[in-house]
Amino acid sequence: MAVVAIVFSNPFLQNEAELAWQVNKSGLEQGKQYEAGILLGGMAGYDKHNVAHFSGAADRFIEVNKLYHQGIIKRIIVSSGTARLQQDEPGEADFLADVLLKSDVPALAIFIENKSRNTFENASFSKRILDSLQLKGPFVLVSSAMHLPRALLVFKKAGLPVVAYPSAFNATEKKYNWTDYVWPSIGTIYAWAGLIREMVGVAMYKLTGKA
Repeated sequence: MAVVAIVFSNPFLQNEAELAWQVNKSGLEQGKQYEAGILLGGMAGYDKHNVAHFSGAADRFIEVNKLYHQGIIKRIIVSSGTARLQQDEPGEADFLADVLLKSDVPALAIFIENKSRNTFENASFSKRILDSLQLKGPFVLVSSAMHLPRALLVFKKAGLPVVAYPSAFNATEKKYNWTDYVWPSIGTIYAWAGLIREMVGVAMYKLTGKA
């Protein structure tokens, strides 16, 4: 038990494990323009008054906004509903689309998918939109670096040709301090929880034929 506590509270081991797992580089081709970028949710939520707020993963939104204004993507598919079982709050995509409009992305370039509750539904519902638009891939898939290994598998299984555009990096190639090797951190334990959730998610999706 002590060994487990030491391992899972060690910042060096956690950072290296996440680096090995996550997608660390963009799959974009130099000078290529893509028909659409797909922005996956998980960066904003609603409080009890149904007022939306960004979370620490808001880098996903920043990056897709930049991709559009740089002319790398022509359209943005915003894919995110709510994970609440009661479905008693707006979809996250509605909030994100509104902020995109306020960031000078024209309404004609924004397509909202606000019913999905998980990555599998993100892929299924986004495919319906892209098929209806008769767009040719590949499409740029924007999500957090840690979530992209699972998302890529699911989207490709759904028949969507996508290239990864990682953002919201939790782990980076950094210079370690001596404390990272020997000093335990409670925050590291929470970081491990997110990584393990992604690993389990991949395993379950493969077992159920969704990835």
